[in-house]
Amino acid sequence: MTIAEMLLPEWDIEMATTRKLLERVPDDEERAHWKPHPKSFPMGHLAQLVSRMPGWAAMILKQTELDIAPVDRTVPGYSFEKTESLLAEFDRGVVEGRAAIAATSDDDFQVTWTMKVAGQAVSSGTRYIQFRTSMLNHLVHHRAQLGVYLRMEDLPVPSMYGPTADERW
Repeated sequence: MTIAEMLLPEWDIEMATTRKLLERVPDDEERAHWKPHPKSFPMGHLAQLVSRMPGWAAMILKQTELDIAPVDRTVPGYSFEKTESLLAEFDRGVVEGRAAIAATSDDDFQVTWTMKVAGQAVSSGTRYIQFRTSMLNHLVHHRAQLGVYLRMEDLPVPSMYGPTADERW
């Protein structure tokens, strides 16, 4: 079994779980700006980050590096978007990411991939490790944060790895 064949079922499960959570993000402006602590992202920005992350899979698996803050151009920041827009971006990223995983050979998973900030490498490793840590595990981390945001705002939290107070098995 190839690495891609092992990753695809996990991808499908994690993306379906993430979509259920994103569907619960409220559209109202007040909640979009809400954050549990002054150092935290606002809920709307965290939801946008979660919606964009599946698209990172294709970048990692098709390129050998990414500069997230290049000195020669501006990288778009966060905005507040309606849930429908977040879901559309998420769905595009899921499809593109799944196709990129399926097309990646075991040898291609061993190619070195580097994340840079202003031209300086901040993280480097095999595509497999970078896909797992910089994309998939990172997505699960931010998805969990978003689940806490929903709970703190008394919004229903969907089942992820087991039942929640809002969804029983």
